[in-house]
Amino acid sequence: QVQLVESGGGLAQPGGSLTLSCLASGFPFSAYTMIWYRRPEGKGRDLVAAVTTRGNGGDTLYSDSAKGRFTISRDDNKNTMYLQITNLNHEDTAVYYCNVGYWCNGNVCFEDPFSTWGQGTQVTVSS
Repeated sequence: QVQLVESGGGLAQPGGSLTLSCLASGFPFSAYTMIWYRRPEGKGRDLVAAVTTRGNGGDTLYSDSAKGRFTISRDDNKNTMYLQITNLNHEDTAVYYCNVGYWCNGNVCFEDPFSTWGQGTQVTVSS
């Protein structure tokens, strides 16, 4: 059974930093592109960052809003993916989710192949 467990969210001040974690199980973690999404309250879920497999060079991809402040990484030995967010601002307030996909010509494709989402982790940026 595929499971995705996000953690590391919380209340942070503007300008602060957080590191989110995604612990995955039930599938060969190292064989899949891993993806972070976020959903601000009342809005849709958007991709913010992705990291492909070591076999695909470990390439990363960031949304325009994530470039420069977000760093995605993975530890295949721990079946865990991370998202470091620095210089937090109010627009980063959202529930953050992780999921799985494939890498196609430098982009993410065939997202959510296991039709499974975790509970997400809430990030709230407030002074």
